[in-house]
Amino acid sequence: MESAGTERPRITVEFFGIPRERSGVPAVEIEAGQLGEALSEVGRRLPALEGECLESGRLLPGFLVSLNAREFTTDPTTPLRDGDCVLILSADAGG
Repeated sequence: MESAGTERPRITVEFFGIPRERSGVPAVEIEAGQLGEALSEVGRRLPALEGECLESGRLLPGFLVSLNAREFTTDPTTPLRDGDCVLILSADAGG
């Protein structure tokens, strides 16, 4: 049983472009305290992304994360807070 204060933030991970095609879903909700944890969990839940967009909790080259539509990052130590939205997209997804 987890004690109070040990709950990890609940976040939404959305997919755009190739990550959405490969995952087959628009989004998942997970619990993670850092971006690397979130990416590892996404890879576990959606194995079609592992080796294609992700590898062992890291983004493969050509993919980015937009955190809350405010910043882009690939740093797995980026802290996450309850309610954050992580968007995984192809780096060339613009038009």
